[in-house]
Amino acid sequence: MTNRKTFQDLIDLVTRLRAPDGCPWDREQTYTTLGPMLIEEAWEVVEASESEDRSDLRDELGDLLFQIIFYAHIAEEQKHFDIQDAITSVHEKMTRRHPHVFGDVKVSSTAEVLANWEAIKAVERESADRATETGKSLLDGVSSMLPSLLEAFQLTTRAARVGFDWKCLEDVFVKMDEELQEVRTEVEREPRDMPALAAEIGDLLFVIVNIARKLGVEPEVALKSTNRKFRRRFRYVEQKLAAQGKTCAESGLEEMDGLWDEAKMSEGENSTQRR
Repeated sequence: MTNRKTFQDLIDLVTRLRAPDGCPWDREQTYTTLGPMLIEEAWEVVEASESEDRSDLRDELGDLLFQIIFYAHIAEEQKHFDIQDAITSVHEKMTRRHPHVFGDVKVSSTAEVLANWEAIKAVERESADRATETGKSLLDGVSSMLPSLLEAFQLTTRAARVGFDWKCLEDVFVKMDEELQEVRTEVEREPRDMPALAAEIGDLLFVIVNIARKLGVEPEVALKSTNRKFRRRFRYVEQKLAAQGKTCAESGLEEMDGLWDEAKMSEGENSTQRR
């Protein structure tokens, strides 16, 4: 790549965009308006990281970095902090939370690292509580703005680190069966109580998230992967039908299922497997 730019070049670029004679759209942006864009860019980084196109990952990381610097520039304009303050803050925090790397603490496993991490964070919270005189929860650090699967994963991961967890995977499967039966009960109720049904489906999804966590699977990433697979295979069905001069609405389920099986076979998956 020619004409390589530096971190400072990107900061200067954002400064220019936000200048009085800069871009009107960029000058209108706020913390609130940037939020959805930041989330979108973060997920595009995740998606790119799972692809084989590393140039795509490079570009998406650049887009995410741009959003971060944009946020920091607004903070600097409002005299809250600047990007260097943010860098200093995370550097100090990471150093403090890795005493097994930067200090004298000895660990023998990832589990011990995570236990130490939570213990250090607990001390930090206690210090903050004394300063603000308000009690805080272990779960306060999990943003309620996260996608729901990721939020559930993070909430239960934190709770599990202090021992609030099912003892074994089989116990979670038992709970899943229980929640599934409760969903069936609500489905069969007449008249159907939709708020109660929604609550039971939420409970079922929450348990499934915990099965994923117990198995070391990120549920949000797993579902994103399945969504992409569904998009890809459904597009195959649409294209095959289009080649016949038809649309999905003009075809029957049996025909579409047959094409779906073709899509799975073309990807090397047994067609007898469920969608």
